[in-house]
Amino acid sequence: MAGALIVYRWELRKLLSQKRTYLGLGAAVAVPIIFVAALALQKGQPTDIAFGRYVRESGLAIPLVLLLFGSIWLFPLITVLVAGDIIASEFSNGTMKTILTRSLDRGQIFAGKTATAFTYAFAALLAMGITALAAGTIESGFHPLVSLSGTRVPAPRALGLVAASFAVYLLPMGALACVGLLLSALTRNSAAAVVGTLMFALLMQLIGILPGLSGAGPYLLTTQFQAWQGFLRVPVDWAPIVRAAWLTAVYALPALAASYLVFVRADIRGE
Repeated sequence: MAGALIVYRWELRKLLSQKRTYLGLGAAVAVPIIFVAALALQKGQPTDIAFGRYVRESGLAIPLVLLLFGSIWLFPLITVLVAGDIIASEFSNGTMKTILTRSLDRGQIFAGKTATAFTYAFAALLAMGITALAAGTIESGFHPLVSLSGTRVPAPRALGLVAASFAVYLLPMGALACVGLLLSALTRNSAAAVVGTLMFALLMQLIGILPGLSGAGPYLLTTQFQAWQGFLRVPVDWAPIVRAAWLTAVYALPALAASYLVFVRADIRGE
C-alpha cells in the first residue's frame, strides 16, 4: 500500500508538469463557460435536449445539459488522455527499466498509475461541474429545478441530486479509463491507446443507434452515461443507476485485470 502511494505521488507530480494535463482540464472548464456565454448572448435555449428548456430558469440545469453533451466525445477524450498514455509512455520513452530499478514491485507501480488515471478523470469532471454550476448560477440563478417528471425540486435538494448525478457519471468514465489502461499496456503506444479507446466508445454509440440492435442499448457502456437521469425523476428511478453500477463493473474489471497481467508480465529486456 505504501509503495502504491509513493508511485501515486510520483505520477501526480508528472501530470502537473505535462501540458497535456492542462489541455483536458482546460477543456472541462472552458466548455461550460462558452456554453453560458453563448446563452447570455443569444435568445432561446436547446429545447431538444433534456433540461435544455430550463437553462434560463435555473442554473442547476446547466451542469445536467453539459453532462449530456459531454458524454459523446468530451469526457471519453479527457479520460483517455491520461489513461491511454500513463503506461505506454514509459515504454515509448524508455523509462520502464528506470522505474523498475526502484524498490517497488510492478503491482505497486500499476496500482499507483491506475489511481492517477482515475484521479484525473474525477478532477476533470469536478472542474466541469463546479464551473458549470457557478457560471449557471450567475446567469440563471440558484432556483428550483424542474425534474424529468415535471415536478419542481427545491434548489438545495436539486443541488444534491446534481452531485449524485455526477457521481454516477463517474462510473462509465472509470470503465473507459480501464479500457484505456489495457490498450496502453497492450500497444505501448499512447496515440494508439487513446484513438483505440475513443473508437471503442464510438462503436458502442453506433451499436446503440443501429436498427435491429436497440435491445443491446441498455447494456452498452456508453448508455451508462445517461444513468444519472434516474435521480432526476420523482420518485427516483433506481433501475438505470443500479444497472450502471454492475454493468460498468462488467466492463471495467476484466479490462483492469487484463491490463495488470500485461503490465506485470511485460518483457522489457529489449527496451
